[in-house]
Amino acid sequence: MELVRRSNAGRLVDSMMEDAQQMTLGTATAVLLIDDNAIQAATRQTILRRAGFFVIAALNPVRALDQFRDDSFPARIGAVITDHIMPGMSGAQFVRELRKILPHIPVMVISGLEEAEEEYADLNVRFLLKPLSPDLLLSNLHYLLKQEEQEGAA
Repeated sequence: MELVRRSNAGRLVDSMMEDAQQMTLGTATAVLLIDDNAIQAATRQTILRRAGFFVIAALNPVRALDQFRDDSFPARIGAVITDHIMPGMSGAQFVRELRKILPHIPVMVISGLEEAEEEYADLNVRFLLKPLSPDLLLSNLHYLLKQEEQEGAA
């Protein structure tokens, strides 16, 4: 199992490098995808990339926060999609810390636990339950980005 995890993580790194190269050619919205499950992250990354998004995958929410604090992402992040249950920090803890840095960035939380939604009260997130179809993932992301665009123009 450990070999599979490393292999998937390696493919994620390769895919991230391809995304970075593509980003220099276009103006796609950059989405940070945080999920400690490399297989789920790779699947969602593929869906988002095929829809035209520049995707940066992170397996560790603590490291992702550090990158926000250091402003060390290869592109400006336009939205965040995070899992709820992750080692080291829950999705709710991550969003609370992220809101201190970027109070208005669009955030989507994906969880298999319906009761987890309560943890995100007053955090201004879009909470979705697993399993999540590709169409539902994309339509909710488009909704969040459109909402942010409208609020920014107001």
